[in-house]
Amino acid sequence: MRRFAAERAWEPFHTPKNLAMALAGEAGEVIEHFQWLTAEQSLALPPATRDEVAFELADVLLYLVRLGDVLGIDLADAARRKMLLNAQRYPVERAHGRADKHDRL
Repeated sequence: MRRFAAERAWEPFHTPKNLAMALAGEAGEVIEHFQWLTAEQSLALPPATRDEVAFELADVLLYLVRLGDVLGIDLADAARRKMLLNAQRYPVERAHGRADKHDRL
């Protein structure tokens, strides 16, 4: 992503604010594919729609990776640390089968 952006001289546009906004916009495009679907329909997307969702998810991932890079955040490390925190917040014995937020378990 860094090289791709540099080759196009996009660094001035890739500020954290702009990348966060682009990330949110792309996430919205993912959501559009599921709006008004039932839970069952969302699990059984037609192949063409699934391909469209795949590209929107790729856009989300790419903007997220670029944002992490610009901010100097190791996303893999952040994800590992967040999962450790989640394990503390959502212990199996209290969270199993529940969708409650950690402070309501």
